[in-house]
Amino acid sequence: MHEGCTGSFGDGKAVVDKIRMMGFNTREMPMAVELTCECGKEFSMTHLETKCPHCGMVYGVTPCSTAYPERI
Repeated sequence: MHEGCTGSFGDGKAVVDKIRMMGFNTREMPMAVELTCECGKEFSMTHLETKCPHCGMVYGVTPCSTAYPERI
């Protein structure tokens, strides 16, 4: 069942699993978001699923949450 923007994913892994399942992980972000990774390095999140180029940590966001960087 599709939960849309109101769904509760529980954690970041569940978000990434969901966007992969839906085929959205390779979609570009409407506007890149500058993030500080948990490794302390900064990078640009350019796709709904993006890996930190410094340590490989994976970040993901659902399509309906791209306007809310705090949901990444």
